[in-house]
Amino acid sequence: MNKKEQRGPDRARSGAKPPTTLATGVTYLKGAGPAVAAKLRLLDIERVQDLLFHLPSRYEDRRHIVPLNELKAGEEVLVRGKVAAMDVRFGPRRSLRVAIDDGGSGLLLRFFHFNELQKQSFVEGRWVRAFGTVRAGASGLEMVHPEYRVADDAALLPAEPKLTPIYPLVTGITQQRLRGLIQQALEVAARDPEFNLELPGLAPPDTMTALRVLHEPGGTDLGDLLLERHPAQLRLLREELLAHQLCMRLLRRRTLAQPGARIDSVQPASALLQEKLPFALTGAQRRVIGEIAHDLASGKPMLRLLQGDVGCGKTVVAAAAMLGCAQAGLQAVLMAPTELLAEQHAHNLAGMLGALGVEVGVLSGRMKKAEKEEAMSRAARGEVKVWVGTHALFQSEVRFAKLGLVVVDEQHRFGVGQRLALRDKGPRGVTPHQLIMSATPIPRTLAQTLYADLDVSVIDELPPGRTPVLTVALSNERRGEVLERIGEVCMGGRQAYWVCTLIEESDQLQAQAAEETYRQLRAELPQLRVGLVHGRLKPQEKDAQMRAFQNGATQLLVATTVIEVGVDVPNASIMIIDNAERLGLAQLHQLRGRVGRGATASQCVLMYQPPLGEGGKARLEVMRTTHDGFKIAQHDLELRGPGELLGRKQTGLIGLKIADPVRDAAQIPPLQKLADQWLSKSPQEARKVIARWVGDAEKYAQV
Repeated sequence: MNKKEQRGPDRARSGAKPPTTLATGVTYLKGAGPAVAAKLRLLDIERVQDLLFHLPSRYEDRRHIVPLNELKAGEEVLVRGKVAAMDVRFGPRRSLRVAIDDGGSGLLLRFFHFNELQKQSFVEGRWVRAFGTVRAGASGLEMVHPEYRVADDAALLPAEPKLTPIYPLVTGITQQRLRGLIQQALEVAARDPEFNLELPGLAPPDTMTALRVLHEPGGTDLGDLLLERHPAQLRLLREELLAHQLCMRLLRRRTLAQPGARIDSVQPASALLQEKLPFALTGAQRRVIGEIAHDLASGKPMLRLLQGDVGCGKTVVAAAAMLGCAQAGLQAVLMAPTELLAEQHAHNLAGMLGALGVEVGVLSGRMKKAEKEEAMSRAARGEVKVWVGTHALFQSEVRFAKLGLVVVDEQHRFGVGQRLALRDKGPRGVTPHQLIMSATPIPRTLAQTLYADLDVSVIDELPPGRTPVLTVALSNERRGEVLERIGEVCMGGRQAYWVCTLIEESDQLQAQAAEETYRQLRAELPQLRVGLVHGRLKPQEKDAQMRAFQNGATQLLVATTVIEVGVDVPNASIMIIDNAERLGLAQLHQLRGRVGRGATASQCVLMYQPPLGEGGKARLEVMRTTHDGFKIAQHDLELRGPGELLGRKQTGLIGLKIADPVRDAAQIPPLQKLADQWLSKSPQEARKVIARWVGDAEKYAQV
C-alpha cells in the first residue's frame, strides 16, 4: 500500500464532515465544536435530535418596549435608551455603570462582571436595548446584569416579534448560542421524512409543528403557552409520557422473558421467622409476604415495589423473603443508600436471621481493602447467603455465587440503572428477583410513571402498640419553653432528638450547624448527656454515638437529617426539628417516624423562623393534622412537585422534560393502553419514540 492510500482512511475518519442528520453529533453544527459539545453533554445533549427536545423552561415577553418613565420595581421588561454616561466605580465590588435615557426618563444599568470590549461598546450617544428585572437602587431605578444589545440607531433595536424561549443552561453556554443550535436542529428535523411521519393514536398537532411552536412561539394563543395548556405542549407531553410507559413496559417484558429462580420456601420460612419474633406479624405483612411468595415460586423474575409508612415493618417482610431464598440454597442481597442505613439493616437482619443459623454479610465502600476483598471472596464462593451493603454491591468486581433475590431499600435514592445493574449478577441464564422498598410513600399518580415496570404491594397497617405522635408547630421565639420541656422529658427517663436543618446540601455546612447547636444545647441543658451525629463523622464515631443513644448512655441526640432513616430507639419520645419550614413534607414525616416507636405518648415539635411563607404554613399545617404517609406524600407532590418529593437527583430518573405526573395524571391510563397497542402492533414506532425522549432503548433496558 502506498503512502497516499495509507492516508485515505485517516482523512475519512478525521477530515470530511458527514452529512448532518438528527443522529449527528452536535459538535458538527455551526457554532459548536468539541469544546461546546463537551459542555452540552452536561445537559444530556449529544446528538442533533437531543437539541429538539431540550425544551424551554419558561418564556420571556420582549414584544413591547416599555418607556423608562413607566417602569416599576419588580417588573421584568424590555427597555431602550441612549447612553447618557458610563463609568467604572471601585468600591467593595468593581462595577460598570451605564446611564441610559429615552428622552422621557432615565435608567441605570449595572454590571459586576465585564470586560474591556463591553466597556468600550457603551459610547455616549449609542442606543442600548436591555431586558431584565427593574429594581430600586441607591440613586433610582436600575437593572443589574440585563441581557442587552448595542447599536448606533434605535431602529436597529426593535422589540422581538415573538416570545423569547429561556432554556436550562450550563456554564459556558449562553441562551443565544443554544437558540442558534436549536434553530439548526429544527432545520435538520424539517428535512427528515421519517421524523415527520404521523404517530398512530396521538392527536394533532404533529411533533414537528409542536416543536416549532415551543421553540419559536408566535401567534395569538400565547396565553395558553404561558399557562402550559397549549395544544403543542399537550401533544409533546403525551408523546413523552407514552415514551416512558413504552420504555418501562419494554424493561418489564424483557425481564419477564428470562427465567427466574423458583423459590417455594418463603411461606415456611415466614412461619419459622414468626416463631423467633417477639411480636406477631400484622395482617398486612402476612398478605404482602403471600404476594412475594407467589412471585418467587412462579419461575419468572419478581418485579415488585413494596410501599409502607414509617415503622410499618417492611424489613421483616424482606427478611422472610431473604430467609426463603437462603433456605433454597440461593443468595439474597439488600442494598441501602447510606452506610448508616446499611449498618442498621445488617444489625436488624442478623438479629432476626442469626437465631435461625443464617449469617448476614456486609459489603460497603468504607470497608478497609483487606476486609472488602475477604467479603467479596466469601460472596463469590457462596459461603454467606444473605448480604447487606451500599452502592458497593453493584460494582463490577463484586460477584455472587448464586444470586436469587435483590432487595433495594429507599429506591428513590438510586437510579433505575443502579438497581438493574444487580440484575446481571445472577447465575447464567437466571434473572434475580427484585423487591424494591420505599418508606417514602409514593402517590399512585407518580408511581404510574416512575415504577410502571413494577407490581405494587402496600403495607397499610401499623404494628399494634405504636402510639400517635402529637405534632405542634412553634416559633423559634418559644425556644425557651421547648428547652424546658426537653429537660423534663429527659430527666423523667425518656430521650429526645434535636434535628438541625440547612438549605445547603453540603455535608460540611450541615456538620458545622449541628456542632454549633450541640455546643449551645450542652450549655443550656448542663444536666443532660448530649450526643452528636452528622454525615462527616467517621463510621465508627457515628456508630458509637448511635449505640450510646440506643442504650440510653446519652439522653439528647443532636443530629442532621442523617437520622431520617436507620435509627430505632423506642425510648425516644420527643423530636425537635429546627427550622422545619426548610424541609419537605416527606422528609418531615420520615423524621417524625423516629419517635412514637414505644408505648409512651410522643411529641414532634416543628420549630420555625417567622414570618412563614404560604408554602411553609401549608406544609406545617399538613404535618400538624395528618399522620397518613400516603396523604402527606400526595400533599407534598401537590405543593412542591416530584423533583422535591423524591429529591432533585431523582429528576433524572423520572427524566420528564415537559410532562408532570401530578398535573397530567389523567393522561396516563389511556397512554398505558396505547403503549400496549404499540408494543404489539407498532414496535418500530415504539423504539423511535423511546429514542426521541428517553435515549437508546437497548442501552436503557440493558443497563
